[in-house]
Amino acid sequence: MIISEMAQLTQISEYTLRYYEKKELIAVSRDARGRRNYDENDIEWIRFIQRLKETGMPLRSIKKYADLRAKGDQTVHERLEMLEAHRIFVVAEQQKWAQNLYNLDAKIEYYRKKD
Repeated sequence: MIISEMAQLTQISEYTLRYYEKKELIAVSRDARGRRNYDENDIEWIRFIQRLKETGMPLRSIKKYADLRAKGDQTVHERLEMLEAHRIFVVAEQQKWAQNLYNLDAKIEYYRKKD
C-alpha cells in the first residue's frame, strides 16, 4: 500500500511516516516507480512504535530497539530487557498519574463543598 493508505489506516500523518523513515525507525520498500510500498508487517511495526511513543519511550530508544529488531532473533534478549525496563517506567508513570488524579479529585471535592 502507498503512504496515503498507510497514513489513513494507522491514523499517523504522511509527514510522521516520512520522519520515521528518515530517522530509520522503519525501512520501507519501494515499487518500480520509487513509491513507498508498505505491507502488513509495516502496519504492526508502526503501531508498535506509536504505542512506545505514547508510553513515553524516547525516539532514541525506539531507534535502538528498531536497530536491534533489524538484526533478527539474536537480539531478542536485548529487546526483552529494553521492554522490561520501559515497563517499569510505565508502571511508575501510572502510579504518579493515579496520585495526581487523587489529588485533583480531592481539590475538586473541596471546592464543591465550598460552593
